[in-house]
Amino acid sequence: MKLSYDYEGHKIEFTVEFRNRKSLGIKVSPPRYIIVYAPVNTSRDRIIDMVKTKSKWMIKKLQELQKIQDKIVEKRLVDGEDFLYLGKTYSLQIIVGETVKKPRIELSNHKLLIHTNTKEPDAIKNILKSWYKEMAKEKILERIQYYQPYFMVQPQEVKIKDQQKRWGSCSSSGVLLFNWKLIMAPITILDYVVIHEMCHLIHMNHSKDYWGLVKKILPDYEYRKEWLKMEGVKLSL
Repeated sequence: MKLSYDYEGHKIEFTVEFRNRKSLGIKVSPPRYIIVYAPVNTSRDRIIDMVKTKSKWMIKKLQELQKIQDKIVEKRLVDGEDFLYLGKTYSLQIIVGETVKKPRIELSNHKLLIHTNTKEPDAIKNILKSWYKEMAKEKILERIQYYQPYFMVQPQEVKIKDQQKRWGSCSSSGVLLFNWKLIMAPITILDYVVIHEMCHLIHMNHSKDYWGLVKKILPDYEYRKEWLKMEGVKLSL
């Protein structure tokens, strides 16, 4: 459900998700998403009344996110441009060969080398995206295996997806979904999302017990969570 209201000249728009919880919660995420988590059967008026009490806080968060967004330069996908992989910066170098049938990518001496038969930007973007997805699947499966000893249950399946609003999710059937852009983040941040979703295999909520389990595995999870919230918008192609 989508709702909105005006506050001191600002139009505040948000999405409501009903869940099995006792209280209302608000999440502000890049680029300008506001999600309100509400107990099932909460009235529209009750939701808006609660959200209005947080108007100043939400506007401040949106302004902070906008400042970060303003610093992001759209990728041109040309030689010399910087790209992220596991938190490190690599300079793009496109190596064109007319006989190249299948594009391939390698990392060497702080360079991201693309061997292909074209420099056309859309083609380069597709090559990079496919590679990022492949690397994300490989690394996330590796990290799940690394942390598996902490858990008595295993995911039924792991999928890499295009997700606009989420870095990961866990279904009631134990299927874990991850945003492929996580492969651009430092390994500590990728690990946080892996643990976040694996803990949902045990607690399908964000209760005190849930966060207690996350903290037991990653004592500094709050720092990682905040990093992703503020810097995640930079993980883009």
